[in-house]
Amino acid sequence: MADTERAPIVNYRDHRNFERRLVIRLETGTNIPVFEQLRAQLSVMTAVGRLEPRSKLPTVRELAAALDLAPGTVARAYRELENDGIVEGRGRRGTFVVDEPPHSEPLQERRKRVATAADRFVFELAVLGVGLDDALEAVRDATERHGTRAETEAAPAP
Repeated sequence: MADTERAPIVNYRDHRNFERRLVIRLETGTNIPVFEQLRAQLSVMTAVGRLEPRSKLPTVRELAAALDLAPGTVARAYRELENDGIVEGRGRRGTFVVDEPPHSEPLQERRKRVATAADRFVFELAVLGVGLDDALEAVRDATERHGTRAETEAAPAP
């Protein structure tokens, strides 16, 4: 990494309240303002699905401390992200990625894949003559067998 670049790891909470990490790279000695570098990176992370909808971003003070920035710099980046429709401030509850971030291709692609899988599943169930209750039970059983948990069953971090 160049002398003019810092890449600290920043913790945040995803939409299931699990702790996650972000790597933010800020370059000094460039004409691009630091708030804009931060805004652009968070925007891209959202667009590519690294920051998922409903994820809670670090507070302004937490992020400023982690990145060794003035709180006003982080607040400006958050304001710009909010103006872009990427995040929303919820007062004392914090700043969150919106449910439908603009330009989020991974979310659109995931929805298409889920819809296609659901269509295949429903077709197979119809062929087998399986009703909705039995189908839902089969999905729960498969979820348990594969070691994944439904979002409502996920245990949030303390």
